[in-house]
Amino acid sequence: QVQLVESGGGSVEAGGSLRLSCAASGFAFNAACMGWFRQAPGKEREGVARLWTFGGHTYYADSAKGRFVISQDRTKNVVYLQMNRLQPEDTAMYYCAAETRSSCVGWPSGDDAYWGQGTQVTVSS
Repeated sequence: QVQLVESGGGSVEAGGSLRLSCAASGFAFNAACMGWFRQAPGKEREGVARLWTFGGHTYYADSAKGRFVISQDRTKNVVYLQMNRLQPEDTAMYYCAAETRSSCVGWPSGDDAYWGQGTQVTVSS
């Protein structure tokens, strides 16, 4: 069974940092497109960062570029999202998603994507 379990969310002040973790199991982690998404109240879910586990390629949304870093630990099947210089507009539920495919062009949010339960990030001013 495929499982994606997020952790690391919490409440921080503006300018602070958090590191989110996504523990993956039940699929070929070494050949997957892994992504972090977020959804704030009243807004659509948006992609934040994604990573191709096989080659290590990464992609960031403009809102995350320069502040967030996505990385992986291949030995642990874990994907991280290091979030720095957090701002109130980063407040959202953050979700981990995965698709087993041979590339990571586009967000891993298709019909066959797997999703975690989400972890809340709240940034106060």
